[in-house]
Amino acid sequence: MIDANLNRLKEGIRVVEDLQRYLHNNKELSQKLKHLRHLAIFEDIDALLKHRDSINDVLRSSMDDELQREDLKAIVVANFKRAQESSRVLEELFKLHTLKESEKFKHIRYELYDLEKEIIKLF
Repeated sequence: MIDANLNRLKEGIRVVEDLQRYLHNNKELSQKLKHLRHLAIFEDIDALLKHRDSINDVLRSSMDDELQREDLKAIVVANFKRAQESSRVLEELFKLHTLKESEKFKHIRYELYDLEKEIIKLF
């Protein structure tokens, strides 16, 4: 679960980051998003890869609503939600291991809430 949610978190942030970078040419927002993406790390990559089983993931297939987006704003909203939800899962899971890591993902989630509010206005 940690591996999947770390990937989902970083992928969601990256989509929004690239739209800010390449579509809006917004260095400030791109850098904020990049910074959050780089915070979303777990040092023990070997442990994550050891348990990765993407071939047998029971939800690997896309749902119908995931296959369509109305416009760029819908892409931004979907990816912010994806990243926020993943950071919440990581925040909860790390409560079992270390509160420092849990608080890191809580921080990322709240930063994403603020950035979402700011970025959505641009669409």
